[in-house]
Amino acid sequence: MSKKTYAIAIRDVLREEMRKDPDIFVMGEDIGVQGGIFGCTRDMLKEFGEKRIIQTPISENSFVGLGVGAASVGLRPVIELMYMDFIYLAMDQVLNQAAKMRYMFGGKVKVPLVVRGQQGIGRGNAGQHSQSVEALLMNIPGIKVVCPSTPADAAGLLRTAIRDDNPVVFIEHKALYSTKGEVPDDPEFAIPFGKANLVREGKDVTLLGNFLYHGKALEAADILEKEGISVEVMDPRTLVPLDIDSIVASVKKTGHLVTVHEAHRTMGWGTEVAAAVTEKAFGYLDAPPVRIGAKMCTLPFNLGLENAVVPQVEDIVAGVKQSLSL
Repeated sequence: MSKKTYAIAIRDVLREEMRKDPDIFVMGEDIGVQGGIFGCTRDMLKEFGEKRIIQTPISENSFVGLGVGAASVGLRPVIELMYMDFIYLAMDQVLNQAAKMRYMFGGKVKVPLVVRGQQGIGRGNAGQHSQSVEALLMNIPGIKVVCPSTPADAAGLLRTAIRDDNPVVFIEHKALYSTKGEVPDDPEFAIPFGKANLVREGKDVTLLGNFLYHGKALEAADILEKEGISVEVMDPRTLVPLDIDSIVASVKKTGHLVTVHEAHRTMGWGTEVAAAVTEKAFGYLDAPPVRIGAKMCTLPFNLGLENAVVPQVEDIVAGVKQSLSL
């Protein structure tokens, strides 16, 4: 095991996989000399050259489309979006091309494409550079949606994404890049999609959170433990595929479900989890599921106002108590 930052864990997997497979290349804005705005491709230009670390113009629709075409003829592109918000500029390529090609060609075409980039709050990047896009992507058949919360998850899930023969949107979080954690040194370390992470065992309530809310859920669980409330914390890790079976198993044990995420509460992934659990485990629920998410407004530039829009630890504590009718 080695202690790495989230950003370095991503860079190391990219480098290791590119050394093994000459069909892998990385493409995006400022990924060459600068190494990406968060350093995820730092020094890779020196090793792999301009044919495999390809710096693009500011035209997401064009270079994502180039990646779709390259994937369809046997290469394995990893496309870096400077901000995941910019995927909206390439939605025709993602939604109508990458997601549908394998189906529309009767399985004769594979699209081993990874589109990765960061989203979220923490830097006061305002309404066009701080959004959470995962819920929209979950509604596109043919796209896998991955959301790592720790350096180990970032490493293991990225390796799985790069080796997948289907398009994957690999969403990172800007506020996690500098966080550190233990990452296995095994060059084959990979985490399968559709396998939620049981972060902390508990018996009174099931609490799901990802990205920043992986850590905030644990903070809330510590606070609640002092009040005699045992919280089981889970991180879904991948939203498509979603490990609903593990979530249901936890809810059958605790009888209570609380979801929390940075994305808007309205139609966020917590809504899908709450609906699926209600369908599959209604008889085990002792209270309605509780959903916690951002207010339905554009994210402000001001950091104080930004924090007022997204949930805080005290909101999670309150949500758990609401579920338990305390």
